[in-house]
Amino acid sequence: MAQVCQYCGKGPQFGNNISHAHNVTKRRWNPNLQAVKAVVNGANKRVRVCTQCIKSGKVTKAVVRVAVAA
Repeated sequence: MAQVCQYCGKGPQFGNNISHAHNVTKRRWNPNLQAVKAVVNGANKRVRVCTQCIKSGKVTKAVVRVAVAA
């Protein structure tokens, strides 16, 4: 599954691990993606978004309805 936020498009960044002996190997930093139920075009949908979009309010979470027994 692609490590890409469905709202802002943030994806992995690439760089190098550098050891004390200056051995260089490739590495990547993935965004912190969370699977949440959000309102998309008036319907509840499961989306993978980064935590920055959740914290900034770009994502409106779906209201979870709980059935109440009488």
